[in-house]
Amino acid sequence: MKKVFVKIAFLVLAVFMPVSGLAQVDVKVRINIPLPPPIVFPAPPELIVIPETYVYVAPDVRDDIFFYGGWWWRPWEGRWYRSQHHDRGWVYYERVPSFYSKVPPGWRKNYYERRWKGHRWEQRRMPHGYTERNWEDWEKRRHWERDRHWGVRGLEKRPHGRSDQYRKQGPPPRQAGPQGKRGKDQQNRSRDGRR
Repeated sequence: MKKVFVKIAFLVLAVFMPVSGLAQVDVKVRINIPLPPPIVFPAPPELIVIPETYVYVAPDVRDDIFFYGGWWWRPWEGRWYRSQHHDRGWVYYERVPSFYSKVPPGWRKNYYERRWKGHRWEQRRMPHGYTERNWEDWEKRRHWERDRHWGVRGLEKRPHGRSDQYRKQGPPPRQAGPQGKRGKDQQNRSRDGRR
């Protein structure tokens, strides 16, 4: 009986040992994505808000560096990186961030010309710490849109959710409701002295 038990135990070990040994194999596939070179800042960068967005940018830095949604963002060699700090801790971000579609490609030219869509752009420079502390409240209260018009003189406030076409043409004409004709008849009767 002992021999049978030993043979069964040996057979079980022989069959299951390689499987358990394989289960411990750790396969790692690494894709080496290089990090962008550091940007040397003599001082933390001042930021401005890009009009009609809640995207902040460091205009005096040669490379594009943005602040949005509590993160610092920077494109480099066709990839995007983000960090909690403006000068370190960059991590690869797998896609183009959603805010970037709102950033017009000519923002830097507009910045140097101090013009936005044909209007004078009075940029308000802010220390990055100030922006980091206030961005969320500003976005929630729509600070730049309501209070400041993004620093652009003559830039009209757009009704939320309305197109430029609506703003140019004005509101649609009022239409008479189901009682529209009866209302006109009542006006005519009151002019004649009838009720």
